[in-house]
Amino acid sequence: MPISSSPKARLALAAVAAFGTRPFAEVGVAELAADADVTTGALYHHFGSKLGLYAFVRDDVERRLLDRVEGALATAAGDEATARIVPAIVVGFDFAVREGFLHLLDAPPPGAEADRLVETLRSAAPTASPVLADILAAALRAAVHAVGAGADADDARDALQSLAVHGSADRPGRDF
Repeated sequence: MPISSSPKARLALAAVAAFGTRPFAEVGVAELAADADVTTGALYHHFGSKLGLYAFVRDDVERRLLDRVEGALATAAGDEATARIVPAIVVGFDFAVREGFLHLLDAPPPGAEADRLVETLRSAAPTASPVLADILAAALRAAVHAVGAGADADDARDALQSLAVHGSADRPGRDF
């Protein structure tokens, strides 16, 4: 983030607050500029468009989410994917809810070629099913989305914590 008193930083802070609590389409350029005490021209100058500003703050917020998930993965006990990944996605969920980033983190980044959350989770369990990371990233985002739509955060958190599923008769010893 830029220095907090600069017009660019004020726009970024206003965007985090607005996009965190409301969907992209519900946030207007004039509102963002007014909340940052700048002109709409400043928004276009620094970010090119509302989407450019959104992408800037989305990237910053996602990086903060990934820092927490990576930290939780590094400290998680056990070798099984469930023992490492489920607690890490719960940490990510708690961060998104606590900071009010519900509408910023409830979907994959728009237009991105790679999904950094999926890549982070995949690196935590490289021998697990090739789609495990995709499914768990989607579960984290679905829980965040549910809270943003009015669901109880504790219920969504409990649902994430219940994701531990173990091998079946036809696939013994597999995690998930």
